[in-house]
Amino acid sequence: MAACFSQPIPLKPKTSPKSTSFYTLKVTCSSATNQSQSAKQHLLSLISDQDRGLKTQNDPEKRATIIQAIYAMAEQGKGTVTTGNSLSATWRLLWTTEKEQLFIIEKAPLFGTKAGDVLQVIDVEKKTLNNVITFPPDRVFFVRSNIEIASSQRVNFRFTSAVLRGKSWEIPLPPFGQGWFESVYIDDDIRVVKDIRGDYLVVDRAPYAWKE
Repeated sequence: MAACFSQPIPLKPKTSPKSTSFYTLKVTCSSATNQSQSAKQHLLSLISDQDRGLKTQNDPEKRATIIQAIYAMAEQGKGTVTTGNSLSATWRLLWTTEKEQLFIIEKAPLFGTKAGDVLQVIDVEKKTLNNVITFPPDRVFFVRSNIEIASSQRVNFRFTSAVLRGKSWEIPLPPFGQGWFESVYIDDDIRVVKDIRGDYLVVDRAPYAWKE
């Protein structure tokens, strides 16, 4: 909803100086949409050079600033439903505080590879979630989960299996837990998340759909 303010603007009299002055109204609107876009651009600017969160680990001041910007996005998303069909997508990691993901991204070169896109693949209708880390050109690690919508913004998940896959091989791994996450903001471009462990995640909609 837009907040609009009226301001009287004097007009120059068309007759003599003794004539009564006339006023017009200048209407200025501060749109909630504009505020949301401004907060979003601020957040994206803050994380743009943070290497998905690797640099932020060693910069507590920057981390605090980014989290403050996330709180601003959560305020924009307050009262909205973020667990509907718009949640179904292939989401690509832009920034996170999650240590396990950042460790894999950082240490991948030690194993003769590098981390590619890090994804969350969600299907609300099928009640599935895949957490995916790609290692181009042909390796991938992914964890399958079942999900349950718990509220307008919270999703519960339970891991069901994990797989490390190469071009012509596959190693199954056991499932290892459950939890929840809240999408505190979502739009056509990005999603902002906090989870059960107090970690934060900023993702965008990938330009492709990942499939097993």
